[in-house]
Amino acid sequence: MRKSLLSLSILSALAVPSITMAEEAAPAKKEASNWSVTTNIGFVSNYYTRGISQSWHKPAIQGGVDLAHSSGFYTGIWGSNVTPNTFPDASAEIDVYAGYNGSIPAVEGLGYSVGAIGYIYPGGDWKKCVACTSATGGPNTGGRWDTYEANFGLSYKWLSAKASVTLGDWFGAEKGTGFESGSSGTTYVELNAAYPLPWYDLTLVGHVGHLNVSTKLAPGLEGLGGRSPDYTDYKIGLSKAFSIINSEGWNAGLYYVGANDNGYWGQRGFGGPSFNGSTERKDLADNRWVFSLTRSF
Repeated sequence: MRKSLLSLSILSALAVPSITMAEEAAPAKKEASNWSVTTNIGFVSNYYTRGISQSWHKPAIQGGVDLAHSSGFYTGIWGSNVTPNTFPDASAEIDVYAGYNGSIPAVEGLGYSVGAIGYIYPGGDWKKCVACTSATGGPNTGGRWDTYEANFGLSYKWLSAKASVTLGDWFGAEKGTGFESGSSGTTYVELNAAYPLPWYDLTLVGHVGHLNVSTKLAPGLEGLGGRSPDYTDYKIGLSKAFSIINSEGWNAGLYYVGANDNGYWGQRGFGGPSFNGSTERKDLADNRWVFSLTRSF
């Protein structure tokens, strides 16, 4: 849950030129750096991640910075505005991540990745969830929305697959927030495709993923759209890389996204109403068209 515009700190690594003696004929040369830095900024008409809208079906501004080493190590930070209706007192999501990308020599084009990511919601806290207290019939004693995952992925040419598992509670789901137990060990598995088409530099993008939360809503809350947050989500669309007046790194995309929610994320579900004291309700897993425009540099 996926990724206000955060303040970005840009990291750089500069190679130190070697020092030569005055009598040497050859001039000193700068060594190529093993590090690279890329930044990105973008706009989405609706911030969907893993099939669920994080922005109450409204636009979002996003951006990040990545630092990579030639060995395969990478780290980065990325942020987006989110809705305080879903994350009370939090208007931003900040993702901090690191990992390693490598290849498997035995099979040409086969790669792997291992990593970890933290989804952080500054100021956000389950204790500020007004709707949760009324729904559970008692005081809300839960903690923060912040969630941390470990992940492992495989890629082959234009196909990739990844499995993620939470290292603690899944977005604070535990007894104090109306669930049967803690939710550590929640998994998300996904299959992604980015197939380059032979026309106009278009790429066909596809995705399917499944969330399996390791707990359910506590007995007595069945009327809130079903006790399980589990679902399968999907995404299909086109993206196009382009330049504007010698300005490279632009990309536009149009995607159809959604999830086969059993009601938990719907207007009558536990995940669909506003947690921020508002009477608003939204189907956060509703099928929608999403437009994105990003630039990396």
